[in-house]
Amino acid sequence: MSSKETEPETGEIDRSTAEVTRWRRQCTIAIAVVVIAVIISAFTISRDNASANKSCQCSDGKYTGMVEDCCCDYQTVDTLNAEVLHPILQELVTTPFFRYFKMKLWCDCPFWPDDGMCSLRDCSVCECPENEFPEPFKKPSRNGASSDDFKCQMEKQEAFVDRTLDIKAFKGWVENDNPWTSDDETDNAEMTYVNLQLNPERYTGYTGPLARRIWDAVYDENCPNYFSSGICHEKKVLYKLISGLHSSISVHIASDYLLDETNNLWGHNLEILHERVLRHPERVKNLYFTFLFVLRAVTKAADYLDQAEYDTYNPAEDIKTKILVKRLLYNPKLQSACPLPFDEAKLWQGQSGPELKQEIQKRFHNISAIIDCVGCEKCRLWGKLQVLGMGTALKILFSVDGSNDINQSLQLQRNEVIALGNLLNRLSESVKFVHEMSPAVEKMAKERNPTYWSKINNWFNDLKFIK
Repeated sequence: MSSKETEPETGEIDRSTAEVTRWRRQCTIAIAVVVIAVIISAFTISRDNASANKSCQCSDGKYTGMVEDCCCDYQTVDTLNAEVLHPILQELVTTPFFRYFKMKLWCDCPFWPDDGMCSLRDCSVCECPENEFPEPFKKPSRNGASSDDFKCQMEKQEAFVDRTLDIKAFKGWVENDNPWTSDDETDNAEMTYVNLQLNPERYTGYTGPLARRIWDAVYDENCPNYFSSGICHEKKVLYKLISGLHSSISVHIASDYLLDETNNLWGHNLEILHERVLRHPERVKNLYFTFLFVLRAVTKAADYLDQAEYDTYNPAEDIKTKILVKRLLYNPKLQSACPLPFDEAKLWQGQSGPELKQEIQKRFHNISAIIDCVGCEKCRLWGKLQVLGMGTALKILFSVDGSNDINQSLQLQRNEVIALGNLLNRLSESVKFVHEMSPAVEKMAKERNPTYWSKINNWFNDLKFIK
């Protein structure tokens, strides 16, 4: 074989060399891409971990230790709520007794013309036909109890604030006005029953100046100068209760929001959750405070609520209601971990205590009247229910008939107990939602990228299997 045959052509050598060179270049590029990807990944992981750790540390720093002015810490509240309170309350509010709420759907606003309108059909309330709500609800309750029915509690050592209630507490449902709220509960002619399960609290489109006017009136006229150094503790408590209730309502709107009106798609709006609640740590703290305040009222009235009549002429459901109420009132985990959620005995001390209580009562009474000015029917329903629930908690903790007379025992309307139970459930839902969503929302907020809100909303809503 000649050398000409054994030696490759020059063109072949050039092609071979070119292929090798091209292969090496491709390998180099591939390796470079891998290295760059690893570096970017490592940087991203490091940044995300740092951001997550910072977020966790920030959250832990904000919400650890005791809830201000309360007797439980944040971690205990979250654990008890998730394991005990929330499951019980979710089931309790679906029972016939707690499902139906009596209210005046149409009320004249005592402060300005009722010119507020909401933009969605979801704003309207579906009333119950008379044959739907429980038969016992139609029977008139007593207009109060005689003085002989009341049991003297003078032996109690605390002054105006009593930590316990008469052990033989329940003496039948009564119809008398709550001194903390403005509604005339004895005027049955203008009352109608609403099925709360068919009228859920959610986004209604009631926004803008007309909606803000309500909260401006609540805060500016009834909770002024909160940040003043000279404001008394009792007025701070009122502010924190209103702020906590406001935060809870904002959470409800964010958790059940109309994402797409055309397709009637509902889900979480975590951007609103962040903007209205989570980016304001004091609002989260006030939410927890309000939850514990109302929980304390429920546990203080345990004997009364245990003995109450939950009769709806549905024996199976009525037994179920009694069992759930007992589980809520006497749960060993709750009694062990948080036996005194809030200590009401620390308030109204000193010579000015009675006058201060009357002032706070007048302010809350005025707040309840402002709710009649809400232009959205469904917003007004849940506003009146939760304000009545709060007024009932105040009544249980601080008065029995609006006076400073400890010689009278507690008497509640059926509607007050319904409102109190539903309020505690709504607060429980808000605390749970905030606790579960806070880490992801806070991390996302640090990115300040609008597309992240869309992505995270879609991700959480996909988990819910929204239709």
